[in-house]
Amino acid sequence: MSDSPHSFENFKLNKQLLDAVKEAGYTKPTPIQEKAIPLSLAGHDVLGIAQTGTGKTAAYILPILMKIKYAQGMLPRALILAPTRELVMQIEEAVIVFGKNTDLRFVSLYGGLGPKTQIEKLQKGVDIIISTPGRFLDLYRKGDIVTKEIKTMVLDEADKMLDMGFMPQIRSILEIIPTKRQNLLFSATFGQKVEKFSYEFLEFPERVEVSPQATTAETIHQVKYLIPNIKTKTNLLIHILEAQDVKRIMVFTKSKKNAELVYSYLDKKKLGSMRVIHANKGQNTRINSMEDFKAGDVRILVATDVAARGLDISMVSHVVNFDVPLIYEDYVHRIGRTGRAENEGIAITFVNPAEEYHFEKIEEIIRMEVPTVQIPVEVETVPTPFEEKQAYEREIDGQKRKMNPDFKGGFHEKKAIPKANPNKVEKKRGNKNSKAKRNRNQMKTQAKWKK
Repeated sequence: MSDSPHSFENFKLNKQLLDAVKEAGYTKPTPIQEKAIPLSLAGHDVLGIAQTGTGKTAAYILPILMKIKYAQGMLPRALILAPTRELVMQIEEAVIVFGKNTDLRFVSLYGGLGPKTQIEKLQKGVDIIISTPGRFLDLYRKGDIVTKEIKTMVLDEADKMLDMGFMPQIRSILEIIPTKRQNLLFSATFGQKVEKFSYEFLEFPERVEVSPQATTAETIHQVKYLIPNIKTKTNLLIHILEAQDVKRIMVFTKSKKNAELVYSYLDKKKLGSMRVIHANKGQNTRINSMEDFKAGDVRILVATDVAARGLDISMVSHVVNFDVPLIYEDYVHRIGRTGRAENEGIAITFVNPAEEYHFEKIEEIIRMEVPTVQIPVEVETVPTPFEEKQAYEREIDGQKRKMNPDFKGGFHEKKAIPKANPNKVEKKRGNKNSKAKRNRNQMKTQAKWKK
């Protein structure tokens, strides 16, 4: 294939799709689209690796729409699986954009809402199913999905989908869909262990890698701060929101609890409209929050990694990792929410003492050392509370034991020192006193006999 820029007209797409692409404002395909679309149209299994924000969704949606072409029958012919409800909704938006000139029918299946409306759509007949694995299996087991006509299966964000937590569901789905099918896997990261799992269901795949794995976009300026504790993290976050030209910012935390704490603290500071989303939020709340953020009505979005992958939100000026992600590849996905579509973005990571180990692993994955920036003097650096410091030291000890099993550290399990038994002590004392008494009596008796 030539290295010269292609246009979508070079692909064997029909007029309906080309018109939709043009109406959506796309003038030329991205590198992943250039390489993957012809292979997909030719029927190959494809393993596509490209950094986030490079157009992976269109790289599989356009070939699927082209192959299916028009509505037919009642049963689905393509299945697209994604790890989160938000990503399912994002893929649905792409299907709407590119399939607007066709009569193709589709349904999005995900939890958090009652399945009644989703089942009604299935019963009317669909050509494409976009779903999370759990909801797909639930509806299949209830008899609402018939899989015998599925000819194409897509795993979007394949590294997450093939994570050990998802493998049982993926294997269950593979057992109930036809073995003769085309498989398409796309992701920004793809570790060796996960890649090995993928070969369970890929047949002679064409590997498409338009950039090294886990590469971050050049349009993203990355920095890190070494921060002693949570309170100082919060102070620095306030400073960034007040002092920098932050138009639209996403703040990522490692847990739902931390997301709520950060949201509550920021909300009191009145720094602009904001929302928080995580897995415990109701589906309608999550949808509305994302839509408001996309529309620019919300300046600050605090989120867990449920919002880290695949969501195409333009004009995000800043991403702050309040916590370092423990799934290292998620760092690439988080910061990929900014610097999209050739716009520049800033990614800031707060690193506490126990997170330094994890961030060094991330730097190994992305093959670069993220510059360290000093905490501004005007930001108050507070002393670390004793309990928080102890927690960090325990975690650091655990990290050192991973690297060296013989390492003991300050928190290793020590042999218990037996406590003295007070009863035994008293008994010994009693014995000692009795013996002394016997000795005195004996001496008195001897003295008497001498007389």
